[in-house]
Amino acid sequence: MTDEILSNIYNKALDVISRREHSEKELENKLLKKFESSELIDLVIERLKTNNLLNDERYAEMYVRIRKRKGFGPKRIGYELSSRGINNSISLQALDEIGGWKEAAHDAFNKKYRNGIADDFKNKSKQKVFLQNRGFSFQEIDSVFS
Repeated sequence: MTDEILSNIYNKALDVISRREHSEKELENKLLKKFESSELIDLVIERLKTNNLLNDERYAEMYVRIRKRKGFGPKRIGYELSSRGINNSISLQALDEIGGWKEAAHDAFNKKYRNGIADDFKNKSKQKVFLQNRGFSFQEIDSVFS
């Protein structure tokens, strides 16, 4: 009976990760919704990691690339990764490897504000807050306005 349940959990896990990359935490949460045995789920996750089918480093790199392309900065992406159970050192490594954050800030700004930098202080402040909310650092925001 345990082997059958283990097999069902493994097949469900393969089904989930075949659609897109998942972090260990994401996969565990999805499996816990369907199966009760956290011990068996842990066994399945270890097996997937051993077979390199589940890899938090690969997930973090993919996630950073996608979110950067959508105009988000490293602070926000790092926070999102940590909420998905990715270790801080893995997040920082992925963010550093991808790089190009000043260019990403420029791209996000130009996409949102086609008319360029505002002339008055109030609107310029709104533009800076937009980039700050997107997760860009002061230096990255400053590079857009200098």
